[in-house]
Amino acid sequence: MNLSTLFSRTLHTTYTHVENSADFALRRIGDTLYLFFAHSDGKVDWKNNLDFPAKAYRREKSSTWYAHRGFLKVWKTVEDYVAADIMDPGVSRIVISGYSHGAALAVLCHEYVWQKRPDLRQSLRGYGFGCPRVVFGLLSRDLRARWEHFTVIRNLNDVVTHLPPVWFGFTHVGKMLEVGERGRYTRIDAHRLENYLTELRRYEAGREAK
Repeated sequence: MNLSTLFSRTLHTTYTHVENSADFALRRIGDTLYLFFAHSDGKVDWKNNLDFPAKAYRREKSSTWYAHRGFLKVWKTVEDYVAADIMDPGVSRIVISGYSHGAALAVLCHEYVWQKRPDLRQSLRGYGFGCPRVVFGLLSRDLRARWEHFTVIRNLNDVVTHLPPVWFGFTHVGKMLEVGERGRYTRIDAHRLENYLTELRRYEAGREAK
């Protein structure tokens, strides 16, 4: 599945809405599990987006790290709903995708799958379209490796992908794929979903032409 198709599915899938204004979707195709996370759609989402002080995230003593508090709060809500599907032994591949607020949840979900399903680390793939920064502070090489197969997709100039600011101590994880052209959109317009879709299609057309 190419990125524009994955992004379109992320936008148009039917989401389950739970506490803390969390929206997620699970789709199973054969032995592949897709997890989708929706963009901000209300005041509670924006409250969580702006709740950016870092909070420790630890499941075992050896790997404490810090994340954006608001995003972590929402992810911990979703975790209870998706854990059983992630742990299903019939699943041999997991693909995670989110846009904007949902991309931040995808970052956290990706690390959760990496930790809980070591058998799937080589087939795990995560994508954060218009992704804000989620992780705080310097990470060890071993911790950064958890996002080895996660890709942040940035439409150049997109303001959301530059938040929270680096001088607050936040950083992107995984690989960065930049699409679009600098100056084509304002910093706000660069984040709009229709412009992401346009630039992803241009990017893919350019790759096919080579």
